[in-house]
Amino acid sequence: MDMGLRERKKRETRQRISNVATELFIARGFDAVTVAEVAEAAEVSKMTVFNYFPRKEDLYLDRHEEIIEVLSTAITGRGELSVTAAVRRMCHQLTAANHALSGAVDGFGRFWSVINASPALQLRLLEHLRDTEEALVELLGGQRDPHAWQIAGMLLATVRAVFYANARAILDGTPAKTVARRRAHIDRAFDLLESGLGQGT
Repeated sequence: MDMGLRERKKRETRQRISNVATELFIARGFDAVTVAEVAEAAEVSKMTVFNYFPRKEDLYLDRHEEIIEVLSTAITGRGELSVTAAVRRMCHQLTAANHALSGAVDGFGRFWSVINASPALQLRLLEHLRDTEEALVELLGGQRDPHAWQIAGMLLATVRAVFYANARAILDGTPAKTVARRRAHIDRAFDLLESGLGQGT
Protein backbone atom coordinates (compact mmCIF):
# COMPACT_ATOMS: atom_id res chain seq x y z
CA MET A 1 0.00 0.00 0.00
CA ASP A 2 1.20 3.50 -0.81
CA MET A 3 2.64 5.13 2.35
CA GLY A 4 0.61 8.26 1.72
CA LEU A 5 -2.61 6.26 1.57
CA ARG A 6 -1.63 4.23 4.62
CA GLU A 7 -0.93 7.35 6.64
CA ARG A 8 -4.20 8.92 5.52
CA LYS A 9 -6.15 5.84 6.58
CA LYS A 10 -4.42 5.85 9.97
CA ARG A 11 -5.34 9.50 10.47
CA GLU A 12 -8.93 8.83 9.44
CA THR A 13 -9.17 5.94 11.89
CA ARG A 14 -7.69 8.03 14.68
CA GLN A 15 -10.11 10.88 13.98
CA ARG A 16 -13.09 8.53 13.83
CA ILE A 17 -12.21 7.01 17.22
CA SER A 18 -11.76 10.46 18.75
CA ASN A 19 -15.03 11.73 17.29
CA VAL A 20 -16.96 8.75 18.64
CA ALA A 21 -15.32 9.12 22.05
CA THR A 22 -16.06 12.85 22.17
CA GLU A 23 -19.74 12.27 21.41
CA LEU A 24 -19.97 9.67 24.17
CA PHE A 25 -18.13 11.83 26.70
CA ILE A 26 -20.33 14.85 26.00
CA ALA A 27 -23.49 12.76 26.21
CA ARG A 28 -22.64 10.77 29.35
CA GLY A 29 -19.61 12.36 31.00
CA PHE A 30 -15.96 11.37 30.77
CA ASP A 31 -15.86 9.12 33.81
CA ALA A 32 -19.04 7.23 32.85
CA VAL A 33 -17.64 5.96 29.53
CA THR A 34 -15.10 3.15 29.31
CA VAL A 35 -12.46 2.64 26.63
CA ALA A 36 -14.14 -0.66 25.78
CA GLU A 37 -17.39 1.20 25.06
CA VAL A 38 -15.55 3.65 22.83
CA ALA A 39 -13.93 0.79 20.93
CA GLU A 40 -17.27 -0.95 20.43
CA ALA A 41 -18.97 2.22 19.22
CA ALA A 42 -16.07 2.97 16.84
CA GLU A 43 -16.05 -0.64 15.63
CA VAL A 44 -12.41 -1.24 16.50
CA SER A 45 -10.65 -3.30 19.16
CA LYS A 46 -9.70 -1.91 22.54
CA MET A 47 -6.05 -2.51 21.58
CA THR A 48 -6.51 -0.39 18.46
CA VAL A 49 -7.81 2.47 20.59
CA PHE A 50 -4.71 2.33 22.78
CA ASN A 51 -2.46 2.12 19.72
CA TYR A 52 -3.67 5.59 18.78
CA PHE A 53 -4.33 7.01 22.24
CA PRO A 54 -1.99 5.89 25.05
CA ARG A 55 -4.40 7.20 27.72
CA LYS A 56 -8.15 7.52 27.90
CA GLU A 57 -7.85 11.27 28.44
CA ASP A 58 -6.11 11.62 25.08
CA LEU A 59 -9.27 10.48 23.33
CA TYR A 60 -10.83 13.79 24.35
CA LEU A 61 -7.75 16.00 24.44
CA ASP A 62 -6.63 14.74 21.05
CA ARG A 63 -5.03 17.88 19.60
CA HIS A 64 -1.93 18.03 21.76
CA GLU A 65 0.46 17.00 18.99
CA GLU A 66 -1.24 19.44 16.63
CA ILE A 67 -0.68 22.30 19.05
CA ILE A 68 3.04 21.59 19.16
CA GLU A 69 3.17 21.19 15.38
CA VAL A 70 1.39 24.51 14.74
CA LEU A 71 3.65 26.38 17.17
CA SER A 72 6.77 24.76 15.72
CA THR A 73 5.74 25.65 12.17
CA ALA A 74 5.03 29.25 13.17
CA ILE A 75 8.45 29.64 14.77
CA THR A 76 10.65 27.68 12.36
CA GLY A 77 8.94 29.20 9.31
CA ARG A 78 8.91 32.77 10.56
CA GLY A 79 11.47 34.10 8.10
CA GLU A 80 12.47 37.64 9.10
CA LEU A 81 9.80 37.91 11.78
CA SER A 82 10.65 37.82 15.46
CA VAL A 83 9.43 34.84 17.45
CA THR A 84 6.72 36.90 19.16
CA ALA A 85 5.56 38.40 15.84
CA ALA A 86 5.38 34.92 14.30
CA VAL A 87 3.28 33.54 17.16
CA ARG A 88 1.09 36.67 17.06
CA ARG A 89 0.46 35.98 13.37
CA MET A 90 -0.35 32.36 14.19
CA CYS A 91 -2.97 33.41 16.76
CA HIS A 92 -4.56 35.80 14.27
CA GLN A 93 -4.70 33.09 11.62
CA LEU A 94 -6.17 30.45 13.93
CA THR A 95 -8.81 32.82 15.28
CA ALA A 96 -9.77 34.11 11.82
CA ALA A 97 -10.21 30.51 10.65
CA ASN A 98 -12.32 29.53 13.70
CA HIS A 99 -9.75 26.80 14.26
CA ALA A 100 -10.41 24.55 17.26
CA LEU A 101 -7.03 25.49 18.72
CA SER A 102 -8.12 29.14 18.89
CA GLY A 103 -11.09 28.52 21.19
CA ALA A 104 -13.27 30.46 18.74
CA VAL A 105 -15.58 27.58 17.85
CA ASP A 106 -19.32 27.17 18.31
CA GLY A 107 -20.18 24.46 20.82
CA PHE A 108 -17.11 25.13 22.93
CA GLY A 109 -19.26 25.28 26.05
CA ARG A 110 -20.28 21.63 25.75
CA PHE A 111 -16.68 20.60 25.19
CA TRP A 112 -15.40 22.60 28.15
CA SER A 113 -18.12 21.37 30.51
CA VAL A 114 -16.78 17.83 30.20
CA ILE A 115 -13.30 19.00 31.23
CA ASN A 116 -14.70 20.99 34.15
CA ALA A 117 -16.44 17.86 35.43
CA SER A 118 -13.38 15.61 35.22
CA PRO A 119 -10.30 15.97 37.44
CA ALA A 120 -8.54 13.39 35.25
CA LEU A 121 -8.99 15.57 32.15
CA GLN A 122 -7.90 18.67 34.03
CA LEU A 123 -4.71 16.94 35.15
CA ARG A 124 -3.99 15.67 31.66
CA LEU A 125 -4.50 19.17 30.27
CA LEU A 126 -1.85 20.46 32.67
CA GLU A 127 0.51 17.70 31.54
CA HIS A 128 -0.06 18.69 27.92
CA LEU A 129 0.73 22.31 28.76
CA ARG A 130 3.99 21.20 30.38
CA ASP A 131 4.91 19.13 27.32
CA THR A 132 4.09 22.06 25.03
CA GLU A 133 6.29 24.37 27.07
CA GLU A 134 9.18 21.88 26.92
CA ALA A 135 8.79 21.60 23.15
CA LEU A 136 8.94 25.41 22.88
CA VAL A 137 12.06 25.46 25.03
CA GLU A 138 13.78 23.07 22.65
CA LEU A 139 12.89 25.32 19.72
CA LEU A 140 14.14 28.43 21.48
CA GLY A 141 17.51 27.27 22.77
CA GLY A 142 17.27 24.03 24.66
CA GLN A 143 16.70 22.77 28.19
CA ARG A 144 19.92 24.25 29.56
CA ASP A 145 19.12 27.79 28.45
CA PRO A 146 17.30 29.74 31.20
CA HIS A 147 16.35 32.44 28.69
CA ALA A 148 14.62 29.83 26.53
CA TRP A 149 12.49 28.77 29.50
CA GLN A 150 11.53 32.39 30.20
CA ILE A 151 10.55 33.10 26.61
CA ALA A 152 8.67 29.82 26.24
CA GLY A 153 6.73 30.41 29.44
CA MET A 154 5.68 33.92 28.47
CA LEU A 155 4.82 32.94 24.90
CA LEU A 156 2.67 30.06 26.05
CA ALA A 157 0.93 32.23 28.64
CA THR A 158 0.08 34.76 25.92
CA VAL A 159 -1.25 32.10 23.56
CA ARG A 160 -3.38 30.73 26.39
CA ALA A 161 -4.68 34.23 27.18
CA VAL A 162 -5.84 34.62 23.56
CA PHE A 163 -7.44 31.17 23.63
CA TYR A 164 -9.34 31.89 26.84
CA ALA A 165 -10.48 35.31 25.61
CA ASN A 166 -11.93 33.67 22.49
CA ALA A 167 -13.45 30.84 24.50
CA ARG A 168 -14.97 33.22 27.04
CA ALA A 169 -16.64 35.17 24.24
CA ILE A 170 -18.14 31.92 22.93
CA LEU A 171 -19.30 30.93 26.43
CA ASP A 172 -20.93 34.36 26.78
CA GLY A 173 -22.99 33.69 23.65
CA THR A 174 -20.99 35.46 20.92
CA PRO A 175 -21.17 33.57 17.59
CA ALA A 176 -17.87 32.08 16.46
CA LYS A 177 -17.97 34.05 13.21
CA THR A 178 -18.10 37.27 15.20
CA VAL A 179 -15.24 36.20 17.44
CA ALA A 180 -13.20 35.36 14.35
CA ARG A 181 -13.37 38.98 13.19
CA ARG A 182 -12.02 40.35 16.46
CA ARG A 183 -8.33 41.22 16.50
CA ALA A 184 -7.76 43.81 19.21
CA HIS A 185 -7.50 41.36 22.11
CA ILE A 186 -4.78 39.42 20.28
CA ASP A 187 -2.75 42.53 19.61
CA ARG A 188 -3.19 43.77 23.19
CA ALA A 189 -1.87 40.48 24.53
CA PHE A 190 1.15 40.43 22.23
CA ASP A 191 1.85 44.15 22.65
CA LEU A 192 2.08 43.49 26.39
CA LEU A 193 4.39 40.52 25.75
CA GLU A 194 6.65 42.53 23.43
CA SER A 195 6.85 45.41 25.90
CA GLY A 196 8.45 42.95 28.30
CA LEU A 197 10.52 40.82 25.93
CA GLY A 198 11.33 43.43 23.34
CA GLN A 199 10.26 43.32 19.71
CA GLY A 200 13.46 41.64 18.60
CA THR A 201 12.72 38.43 20.50
